[in-house]
Amino acid sequence: MALPEKLQTIVDVFDASPKDFRVEALLDYARRLPPLPPRYTDDPDLLESVPECQTPFFLATEVEDDGTAHLYFDAPPQAPTVRGYAGILADGLDGEPADVILAVPDDFYMTMGLEEVVTPLRLRGMAAILHRLKRQLRDATA
Repeated sequence: MALPEKLQTIVDVFDASPKDFRVEALLDYARRLPPLPPRYTDDPDLLESVPECQTPFFLATEVEDDGTAHLYFDAPPQAPTVRGYAGILADGLDGEPADVILAVPDDFYMTMGLEEVVTPLRLRGMAAILHRLKRQLRDATA
């Protein structure tokens, strides 16, 4: 299945860009990661930990009655790689229907050239983030 349009655009830009640009773009997405809404900052137990990440990383998903999904991520500013990946997911997938997000290939990020700028351990953390995000969406839509 094709990626949602916003995510496909991000993937295409990364794929067509030189390595140095990919690093800067990842850092830019890290800086633009939206802050958590107060309901999550007030009650962090609502967030799920992703222990496969090297740094503390938490996420939550919400699905509206019409199937629209919203994604929330929390990672420390000292973790720009994982924050950048979360920023890409937020920008490329937030507001999409849950079933569209569930159809995103688990390894879509491998077509972005990130393996040239991110360690294999970080790539495994990225896979874990998407896996947990999808599990939450499956649970919410079951």
